[in-house]
Amino acid sequence: MAKKYEGRAVGIDLGTTYSCVAVWLDEHNRVEIIHNEQGNRTTPSFVAFTNDQRLIGDAAKNQAASNPSNTVFDAKRLIGRKYSDSVIQNDILLWPFKVVAGSDDKPDIIVKYKGEEKHFCAEEISSMILTKMREIAEKFLESPVKNAVVTVPAYFNDSQRKATKDAGAVAGLNVMRIINEPTAAALAYGLQKRINNIGKRNVFIIDLGGGTFDVSLLTLKDDSFDVIATAGDTHLGGEDFDNRMLNHLVMEFKRKNKVDIGGNPRALRRLRTACERAKRTLSFDTETTIDIDAIHDGIDFNMLLSRAKFEQLNMDLFENCLAIVKSCLTDAMMDKNNVDDVVLVGGSSRILKVQQLLQDFFKGKDICSSINPDEAVAYGAAVQAALLCDGIKNVPNLVLQDVTPLSLGTSVLDDIMDVVIPKNTSFPIKRKRTFCTLEDDQSDVKIDVYEGERMVVGENNLLGLFDLEVRRAPRGHIIQVCFDIDADGILNVSAKEETSGNKKEITITNENGRLSREEIERKIKEAEYFKSEDMKFMEKVRAVNALEDYIYRMRKVMKDDSVTSKLTPVEKLEINSAIIKGENFIDDKQKYETLVFVDFLRELESTCESALRSDSE
Repeated sequence: MAKKYEGRAVGIDLGTTYSCVAVWLDEHNRVEIIHNEQGNRTTPSFVAFTNDQRLIGDAAKNQAASNPSNTVFDAKRLIGRKYSDSVIQNDILLWPFKVVAGSDDKPDIIVKYKGEEKHFCAEEISSMILTKMREIAEKFLESPVKNAVVTVPAYFNDSQRKATKDAGAVAGLNVMRIINEPTAAALAYGLQKRINNIGKRNVFIIDLGGGTFDVSLLTLKDDSFDVIATAGDTHLGGEDFDNRMLNHLVMEFKRKNKVDIGGNPRALRRLRTACERAKRTLSFDTETTIDIDAIHDGIDFNMLLSRAKFEQLNMDLFENCLAIVKSCLTDAMMDKNNVDDVVLVGGSSRILKVQQLLQDFFKGKDICSSINPDEAVAYGAAVQAALLCDGIKNVPNLVLQDVTPLSLGTSVLDDIMDVVIPKNTSFPIKRKRTFCTLEDDQSDVKIDVYEGERMVVGENNLLGLFDLEVRRAPRGHIIQVCFDIDADGILNVSAKEETSGNKKEITITNENGRLSREEIERKIKEAEYFKSEDMKFMEKVRAVNALEDYIYRMRKVMKDDSVTSKLTPVEKLEINSAIIKGENFIDDKQKYETLVFVDFLRELESTCESALRSDSE
């Protein structure tokens, strides 16, 4: 029986470009997508650092063009990866912020905050976004939020899933469950269809977001959601389509104006934002004009981009999406004619060419558009969160069965991959495999764990390894290895010696490349420091605004002849001098602490009210 958690929990779609948070409202018997302070139901996955403050979400994205090197995005493309990964090396060329190799080959992001150089890992940036989503939920619910279900791409590997849980821990969240994004979308879709009582359906979920592409084939029957197969690419999405447009437009600008803006981060950020806007426009219009004033050395950028050109630039990427769809059907051993519903989620699924290719592939089958592609994943995560909490009423009693995205195994003789758990196996699951020692008097056995589909282990991803001490004996000594995947899709591997009187068990925790418990505690303290700094900044902003507002009102009062005519010249001079002094404080606000503004406002109020009171007497 699944563990139940106390208190209310939220579902968070931690996206590459946008994030979304939702909660099950048992009093209304529905999921609520929670809007942020801007009134938007999705929040940009951006974090920015300035000389004064840290910004997260809309505020961070809005100032990206003027502060490109200190505005971080795409943290999801870094999380759980190595700096030496070729994918990271290619992305570094496109990012305006600096990424360097940190400890254990983890990528470190370098920014300037309050004039100092700061290093952050991807988990920390993701934790800041998760903190923002938690704060949005807390403001809506008017109560603290500690528990959450966080979604990840179906094709995230073990390291990336664990790194996402670490990010949640740094954000002060208890991540009750990690679930796959297309599976969460299926929950949203299935819950809607369940109301209509449609019976058994084979549903193909296609999730094309800002940074990742995932597909899952599920069977929905009554309250059961069984994932049959999944496939995907953790580096294929809207950002890649934007990059193709960006590169094309930079080359066109260079050809027309003999000027290369490729080395100008501010110009590239402005152009990237315009590309994202153009991509959205081309989903419903046949052409759009990209117009940016004085993009470089006073030269304006003005270019017409047609939908046909956009599709031409990205056709190979669209075809990659279709190849992944075919691969998933092959793995599931299901004909496309047996698919009942095709559901598109993720913002990039609005691209008409993608929809057309899929409709042609599925022989004209209608593509479901009844659920919001930006919100479906968070919606499903909120349902799962409610199911895991104790005392939540009216939540549908759904059963979710997910599958492993990659095969898991260990190396055997001649470095061959011995698969213990094949890809697309339902989890949670526990599988055991018996191995034998290969030499006489062997004192230890190396257990290494890989994920991947290649026959040679060296071509797969090494998750971890450990040595198991064994009693010296002739070759053929029995060792039993157990692969255990929990409900989050996270793997633990143990091995023990099956001999009388000498048993030992060791479990892989895959700390390699992960944050240690000490690092998580340190980063939680750093997160608290940033929170206190943010609060101090907001207190100063409120104090400055209060002073500014009072000065504005007193300026109006001092323009009223019916008031000033009753003041003595000394009183007028005293009030005007105090107002000017206050305005000077505001002009040089960077130099002063919050208390200066609070104290001066009291002083100004006392001066003005004393003079005006004596006048009325």
